[in-house]
Amino acid sequence: MRQRAPGGSRTMDPATPRAAGLAGVVFAVLLAVSIVLVRISLPAGAGAEHVTVAPGRRAALDTAVELVPFAGIAFLWFMGALREHTGDAEDRFLATVFLGSGLVFVACLFGAAAAGRTVLAADQPQDFGRHFAYTLLTTYGMRMGAVFVIVTSTIGRRLGVFPRALSLAGYVVGLVLLAVSSSVPWSELVFPAWSLAISLYVLRTSRRRPG
Repeated sequence: MRQRAPGGSRTMDPATPRAAGLAGVVFAVLLAVSIVLVRISLPAGAGAEHVTVAPGRRAALDTAVELVPFAGIAFLWFMGALREHTGDAEDRFLATVFLGSGLVFVACLFGAAAAGRTVLAADQPQDFGRHFAYTLLTTYGMRMGAVFVIVTSTIGRRLGVFPRALSLAGYVVGLVLLAVSSSVPWSELVFPAWSLAISLYVLRTSRRRPG
């Protein structure tokens, strides 16, 4: 919770950046594990013309789908804590894009997981559901993730809360997600990798701040 500082300005609860960092780490790990499980189970990709689940990998797909809701919840917490961290200095335009892109990403993530669960529960493979889940995640979800990465990097650079190298890395990650996430296998892993880097940086800097 924020507190009023002398003169009417608000100071930041020291637990806020730690909450953002921890939530970001949880999100990054869960999303990365889900992506790896899916890629290993479906070597040709879920969007291929003919999909064959690798032997013994059905349980891995089930696990990946089960992890997605928890990843989404952690991401929402991550968003809220980061926005709280910016405080009154936030730019309204950037804050709107930040919230919009993050919420749409979570919606795409949940929608793709729900479609994937439906396909896995069916007796016969459903091409429509499979392609829908794959397209929703890689084409739309990851592009919304790209917008989130870019706007977060911009906010961090303008407020001076991220080092220049980390902001530049965010722009590179955003461009990768925008350009090739739907066509290059494993490229979507740059999103959880970026989230992990941001979270670890926030956690490290929060330890240096006095209460």
